[in-house]
Amino acid sequence: MEVNELLKRYTEGERLFRAVSLVGVDLSGIDLSEAIIARATLENTSFIGANLTGVNFRETKFMGVDLTDTNLSDANLIGSYLSDTKFNRTNLTGASLRGSSSKNVTLTQANLTEANLTEANFSQANFVGANLTHATLVRTNLMKANLTGAILESANLTNVIMRETTLEGANLTNATLSGGMMIGANFHEADLTRVTMIGADLSEANLSEANLRGANVTWTTLRGANMSRARLYRTKLSWSNLSGVNLIEAIMIDTKLDRANLRDADMRGAILPNK
Repeated sequence: MEVNELLKRYTEGERLFRAVSLVGVDLSGIDLSEAIIARATLENTSFIGANLTGVNFRETKFMGVDLTDTNLSDANLIGSYLSDTKFNRTNLTGASLRGSSSKNVTLTQANLTEANLTEANFSQANFVGANLTHATLVRTNLMKANLTGAILESANLTNVIMRETTLEGANLTNATLSGGMMIGANFHEADLTRVTMIGADLSEANLSEANLRGANVTWTTLRGANMSRARLYRTKLSWSNLSGVNLIEAIMIDTKLDRANLRDADMRGAILPNK
C-alpha cells in the first residue's frame, strides 16, 4: 500500500492496515492514533514527533525507524522486532513491549512509566536518562545495557538479567530485583533505597557509594562485590554471601548480618552495626 493511500483511508475513518510495508517514508508529525498496523514492515521510516497513541504494532518489524519525540503512549508493541530503532524522548507511557527483541536500540530520556517489558530482550540497549517508574521488567534481558541515570522507582525487575549492566547514578527506590542475575553490574552511586533484592546474584558487582538504606538483600550472593563507602543503614543482609566483599568505609549502622558469610571481607574503616 502506498503511503498516500494509507493516509487517505485513515482520514476517511479506516483504522485497519495490517501487514503493510512502509519503506523509506517520512511520516514526521503525522497522526495515526488508534490505527492497527500489526505485523507490518517498517524500514528507514521516520515518525519524528508523530502521534501514535494506542497504535497496534504487534509483531511488527522496525528496521532503522526513527521514533524520536513520538507519542506511543498505550501502544501495543508485543512481540515486535526493533533493529537500529530510535526511541529518544519517546512517550511510551503504559505501552507494552512484552516479548519484543531489539538490536542497537536507543531509548535515551524515553518515558516508559508503567510500560510492560516482560520477557523482552533489550541487551546492550541505551536507556540513559530513561524514566521506567512502575515499569514491569520481569525476566527482561538487560545484559550490558546502559541505564546510567535512569529512573526505576517502584519498578518490578523480578528475575531480570542485568549482567555487566551499567546503572550508575540510577534511581531504583522501592524497586523489586529479587532473583535477578546482576553479575558484574555497575550500581556506582545508585539509589537502592528500600529495594527488595532477595535471592539475587550480585557477584563482582560495583555498589561503591550506593545507597541501600532499608534495603532487603537477604539470601543474596555478593561475592567479590565492591561496596566501599556504600550506605547500608538498616540494610538486611541476613544469610547473604559477602565473602571477599570490599566494605571499606561502608556505613553499616543497624545493618542486619545474621548468618551472613563475611569470610575475607575487607571492612577497614567501616562503621559497623551495634552488637
